[in-house]
Amino acid sequence: MEKQLSIIVPVYNMNHDNNLTFCLDSLLNQTVEDYEIIAVNDASTDDSLGVLLDYERNYPGKIKVISYGENKRQGGAKNAGLKEATGEWIGFIDSDDWITPDFYEKLIKKAEATGADLVGCDYNIVSTHTFEVGKIVEGNKASQTGELDIDKKRDLFRSPGSMVIKIYKRSVIEENNLTFPEKIFYEDNCAARIWIPYFNHFEYINEPNYYYLQHETSTVHTITRSRCEDRIKAMDIMMDQLKERNLYNTYEQEAEDIYTQLGFRITLFSYMLGCKDKEYKFVKKLASDFLFRFPNFRSNKYYNIPDAEEEKMVNLCLKSPFFFYVYYSLLWKYRNLKH
Repeated sequence: MEKQLSIIVPVYNMNHDNNLTFCLDSLLNQTVEDYEIIAVNDASTDDSLGVLLDYERNYPGKIKVISYGENKRQGGAKNAGLKEATGEWIGFIDSDDWITPDFYEKLIKKAEATGADLVGCDYNIVSTHTFEVGKIVEGNKASQTGELDIDKKRDLFRSPGSMVIKIYKRSVIEENNLTFPEKIFYEDNCAARIWIPYFNHFEYINEPNYYYLQHETSTVHTITRSRCEDRIKAMDIMMDQLKERNLYNTYEQEAEDIYTQLGFRITLFSYMLGCKDKEYKFVKKLASDFLFRFPNFRSNKYYNIPDAEEEKMVNLCLKSPFFFYVYYSLLWKYRNLKH
């Protein structure tokens, strides 16, 4: 029987610091009446599965647990949840985050009042379990809302906002076979953009009703070569999907700029700043692969690097990856010594 809402929760090794239980309790306290929670155990090696099964026993008909033995990362867990979802609306939440009791009710009411098939809001960043609002981050812009013409879709393609602060009409997802890349980090960097062209009306609530727990083990704070490579893979999958879906010509400029920023610039500086064991060959390959794919990236209408020093570093890397690697490494060591 179809529910009004399905909430999909990917879970991997979250049975610590009360993270998983705090998340699940916030979902159980939602003011939406007809909803299901689909918790997907992504091959956890701690007792996350045991916690989930306890909740499933205690809340039959409300929480459904899916578990498998191969770690597919969040994209795989979300895909598994989508296959089981029966809700008219789909929501996603990270298993160490939480939401206000009326989070989903407000989003659904906004959709019903406007006819939107996609609704989002703001979020706030905190470092402890609390319902006091922390640092507020704007999820989207008012100018992106309403009936989505091609200009608004292109704007949302470039700046889609987080997927966990939105609800999606399930019929749109199923009719267009929308999924997530599996077995990589940064799956949303791809999926958020591939999904946008298929939605026709976006609305937005200017309230920070989603709580994002930021800690040292968060993806944004844990930089490794493997994760840098995953960001590039996400961009490669995005480009392949656009072509397979006959969307590339429509979003070519936007996709190239996103690849330039996420697949090259941010990956480059994340690697140089965050990786402990840096290797020149990674920088060389990153630069050569990017130039091979986008030799004329500077002519893109969106191309802009606001920081002048950073732009000099990008240009140096593309001209001579070796000199960039040596110069940046020495510069970073010098700045660390000064501080």
